[in-house]
Amino acid sequence: MTLLRFSLLALVAFAVLSFGAVDVWSQSILEMAAALLLAWWAGIAWRDPEASVRWNALNWPFLGLIAIGGFQLLFHGTASSFLTRAEILRLTAYFVIFFLIAQAFRTRQHWSKLAWFVIIFCFAVSLFAIAQQFTSGNEIYWFYSLKSSVKPFGPYVNRNHFAGFVELTLPIGLALIIFRGARSTLTPLLVLLTVVPVGADILSSSRGGIISLALEIALLLLLAYWRPGQQRRMRNSRNTALMLTVVVAIGFVAWIGVGQTAEKFSGLSNPEVTLARRISMGHGAILIFLAHPLKGCGLGALVDVFPQFDTAYDRRIVDHVHDDYLEALAEAGILGAVCGLTFLWLLYREARKNFQAEQGHFSGAMHAGAIAGVFGMLVHSFVDFNLHIPANALLFLMQVSIAISPPLPSAALPRQSSLHEDSGQVRQSISAAD
Repeated sequence: MTLLRFSLLALVAFAVLSFGAVDVWSQSILEMAAALLLAWWAGIAWRDPEASVRWNALNWPFLGLIAIGGFQLLFHGTASSFLTRAEILRLTAYFVIFFLIAQAFRTRQHWSKLAWFVIIFCFAVSLFAIAQQFTSGNEIYWFYSLKSSVKPFGPYVNRNHFAGFVELTLPIGLALIIFRGARSTLTPLLVLLTVVPVGADILSSSRGGIISLALEIALLLLLAYWRPGQQRRMRNSRNTALMLTVVVAIGFVAWIGVGQTAEKFSGLSNPEVTLARRISMGHGAILIFLAHPLKGCGLGALVDVFPQFDTAYDRRIVDHVHDDYLEALAEAGILGAVCGLTFLWLLYREARKNFQAEQGHFSGAMHAGAIAGVFGMLVHSFVDFNLHIPANALLFLMQVSIAISPPLPSAALPRQSSLHEDSGQVRQSISAAD
């Protein structure tokens, strides 16, 4: 399983670094790799008689959405069979990776490696994005030029999607700091690794990203306050000094982006998509839904039918309407909405139950960070289409998998139990000698 875990993390990293896996070639690699990893895991499970399958309730609405696409194809209920078939392949690859993450990452050691991968990867990509911002023009990796007016940031074609990447990866590091999920000697390192991504997120000037990140931090603090016994730890002077250090460091790093951020919020710059255009795209998606209320226009087929319902044509192709919820409603109709709402309800129920369960500091921090990351992305999805970017969709599902995973006991518990057992044996020996 070790190689399988490494392959899953490498696949997620590839998706992020290959421009978010938005091109056909990168999506094809992602889909083929998912199929190969599933076959690999099946072979491992077949040879191991003690292997068990971890199945969760969220798999059912996920499969239901894929089934809706299958029925759209089977009964000619899509505006574009080709686009729906391509979307079904993507969703199937997402589901396979979501399923495999639950099978491969189960123990504290697995989670620890996953956490450090997410934290270090977030830091490295953010540092690269800042360096590229000040040393490159409109190129990604200093050589790949974009012909559109969209401003890239880091490996992402759109800076809003880079902000989505930070929203999904940063909360794990912040949660380990707030919930004391790591040893105190690692705190300075965690502060450094989390400060840089916050600065990069602000420098990206994504309004939705900045607001979502602020809400994530607020949610982490609320979760820490609500968790039993956490209030006393939050009042500790060491935590107060730590939070003050983080705030000062964030302010210092983020200062380089204050000008751009203020300009973005003030509306002095020319946004890539104006507010009026966002409203008109949302209106168009609603019209598509009203025309196909039960089953939608077909998974992935919005780009094909949108011109018929566009109320403010600006000569640009609209492949997404900058609202994941309205887009899902337009493409999958009421049936898709039922699957989506069921998924979100089950996610809330399982995440809340696991977070409130008795568990160690590290496990609690992982659950809290995953909950914050999922929450931030769900908020950002009201004004963008991050969940239609394969890299961010995979990171979102990774955080969902962590949020609904069973809680882990404290690492100190086994050692304490052994100590008590040894002490009892010593007392019994003394009594027998007497």
